[in-house]
Amino acid sequence: MNEASLPDRSHSPVVLIVDDVPDNLSVLHDALDESGYTVLVATNGESALQRAAQALPDVVLLDAVMPGMDGFEVARRLKAHPATAAIPIIFMTGLTETEHVVAAFAAGGVDYVTKPIRAQEVLARMSVHMSSARERVHGTQARNALDAFGHATMAIQLDDTGRAVRAVWQTALARQLMHDYFGVAPAQVPELVLDWLRSESSLAAKGREPRSLAVHRETPAGTRELVFALQQRTGDDDLLIVMREVSDAAVVDAMVNAFRLTLREAEVLYWVAKGKTNRDIGDILGSSPATVKKHLERVYVKLGVETRTAAANLVMGRLRQLNLSLAG
Repeated sequence: MNEASLPDRSHSPVVLIVDDVPDNLSVLHDALDESGYTVLVATNGESALQRAAQALPDVVLLDAVMPGMDGFEVARRLKAHPATAAIPIIFMTGLTETEHVVAAFAAGGVDYVTKPIRAQEVLARMSVHMSSARERVHGTQARNALDAFGHATMAIQLDDTGRAVRAVWQTALARQLMHDYFGVAPAQVPELVLDWLRSESSLAAKGREPRSLAVHRETPAGTRELVFALQQRTGDDDLLIVMREVSDAAVVDAMVNAFRLTLREAEVLYWVAKGKTNRDIGDILGSSPATVKKHLERVYVKLGVETRTAAANLVMGRLRQLNLSLAG
């Protein structure tokens, strides 16, 4: 197996063993492999962080004492990164003094085993921690993916009377939109949204088609509209809501974020996607066709395409992912 490639999760859970002397753990490696795990090995802290970010293992077995970056620092960094924060870390150590055990848990470990390592004990402890962490890991990764693709998504918890307890989690874009449209702090749910949510959850319980909620606000660039849609209940029985902003400005903003464009490059790309010529775009933006052409050449480089058609197709595909569309 090429260790730089992502392992196939559909076939086996993935365990990352981190030890500066991996030959010492050959028995453990073989036992994990025979038990159906995909086993990855890192021999120092830096490679452990890189391997964990690449593979997103289901569990990390981490040596506490290593030269350079020790296991405690590796654990702290894994817990500080959103993509790896929920992965359970089991420390492997010959240090049984209280202060070292405390340090392991303070750094983010969920358990520890002492050397010499006993494979069956490790397997049993791994099984317990993986089963309780799997849903948290997948939930965290899903929210990270939503953020990466620019989705505004939030989960809201209701009490028995239908009142919102709080927003359990929100993507970064959802927090920003809620602030822009309602001026609320993170985790707060406006009364307008709550009234709609109570109504929609009641309709959904009766098997009726849910309805969206549209909220408008005026900006110097024109009217913008935020549309709420109730998607489903999460595994924790919270209500999952997806928001999308509908306006030309919203599409341009999405292009800026999705393709790392400047505002003017995104504006040029927007009109290219709508089938306008360079002369048309120059007239719209108050630029010369030659200036538009220079912007478009930079856009091609950033998108990795060579033609207007390829650029437009790439934009349309990403807008579909973001649940946006070109107005008009």
